[in-house]
Amino acid sequence: MTRRGPLHGARVLDLSTTFSGPYCTRQLADLGAAVLKVEAPGGDVTRNLGTIARPGMSSVYASANRDKATVLIDLKSAGGRQEMRRLLARADVLVHNMRPAAAERLGIGPDAALGINPRLVHVAITGYGSDGPDAGRPAYDDTIQAASGLSWLQSMHSEDPAYLATPLADKVAGMSAAQAVLAGLLHRERTGEGQAVEVPMFETLAGFALMEQWGGRAFSPSLGDTGYRRMRSPYRRPYRTRDGVVSVVVYHDGHWRRFFDLIGEPEVLEDERFATPAARNEHIDDLYALLERRMAERSTSEWLKALDDADIPAAAVRSLDDLFDDEHLTAVDFFQEVEDARGERYVATRAPWRFSRTPVADPRDRPGPMLPDEGRGAALEAWLEGSEER
Repeated sequence: MTRRGPLHGARVLDLSTTFSGPYCTRQLADLGAAVLKVEAPGGDVTRNLGTIARPGMSSVYASANRDKATVLIDLKSAGGRQEMRRLLARADVLVHNMRPAAAERLGIGPDAALGINPRLVHVAITGYGSDGPDAGRPAYDDTIQAASGLSWLQSMHSEDPAYLATPLADKVAGMSAAQAVLAGLLHRERTGEGQAVEVPMFETLAGFALMEQWGGRAFSPSLGDTGYRRMRSPYRRPYRTRDGVVSVVVYHDGHWRRFFDLIGEPEVLEDERFATPAARNEHIDDLYALLERRMAERSTSEWLKALDDADIPAAAVRSLDDLFDDEHLTAVDFFQEVEDARGERYVATRAPWRFSRTPVADPRDRPGPMLPDEGRGAALEAWLEGSEER
C-alpha cells in the first residue's frame, strides 16, 4: 500500500478564493488528487488573513491550501486565457466559487470549459441557485448564515441575532461541493462524460438547518410550526460543575435511567413528565434544568469518571488551544509539522479518513503552499505531467 490516496491521478483546477472552494479542494488534495490553485494577480485574499508568518503567507491560507501547488494566471489577459485553455484540456475537475457571470467573462463558465474538455467535472459553488430570483446575488458566509436561519437558531434565546464563530456556511458548502466532485467523477467513470455541477450555498445551508428542525412543517398539510424542542431548549448547554464546565448528553431512555441511578434518584423517571421519551421531549426544559442543578454538585473530574463508567457521553469544555495538548490527538499524530519549499515550517492537521487499501497522503510528504511566483514553472509542469512532485 502506498500513501497516495483514492484520488491519486486526478487533476483538479482550483480557481476559488476565501473558504468554500479552498475547503472543498483541500479535501480533494487530502484524498490524493493533484490540486493546482490558480490565483489572480495579487494572490488569494486569504494570504493576508489571520496570523502572517511572512508577506503573502498567513495561517488562514496555509490551512485552507495545504497540499496544493500554486500558480498565478491573469485570466483577463489573452496569454492567461490561452494558458487556462491548456490546463482545462488536461484537468479532470474544475472548482470555482465566482458568481456565474464573472466565470463566463473569464472564460471558465461551464459551456466554455466543457467545450474544451467534455470529460471535465465542472463544479461552481454559487450563492443562490441559477434558476431562482436571487441568482447572481453576492453571498458570503455571514449573509448565508443569516438567510438560511442559522443566525436565528444560534441566538433564538437572545434579542440579538449572532453568527457562529466559524465560517460554517462556507465549510458546509465546501463539503457538499467535494461530495459533488466525487459523484461527478463516478458518473464519468461509468459513462465517459463530464458535466456541470452547481452547488448553491443558500439551498445547501437551508436544507442543513432544517434537517432536524422541520417540526410540523414536515407534513402536508402542516401540523404546526418548525422546531425540535430538545435542540431549542435554553437549558441545552454545557453545565457548570463545582470547578469547571462539562458537556453531557443524556439522550435516550437508557442514558436517563443510568443517570438517575447514578445520582440515587431513580424515582424521577416515575414522574409522568419524564416517564416516556415523548413526555421527556414535551417537558425537556424541566428535565434539563434538573440536570443542570445536579451537575453543579460534583467536580468536573468526578463527573467525567462517573459518566464514563455509566457509558453516558460527556466531555469537558475545551478551548482551541487545549486541542494541541489533547492525549488522543497526540496519539493519532493529528498535528504534523510540514516544511514548505523555502524550508519554513508550519503545522497541519492529518486528514481524518482511514482507507484500508488507499491510505491518504501524509502532509509531511508534500511541500507546503508557496507564494504564487515561487516555483511557478515547476509546479505547473508537474501538475500537467501528473507528477507527485509538487
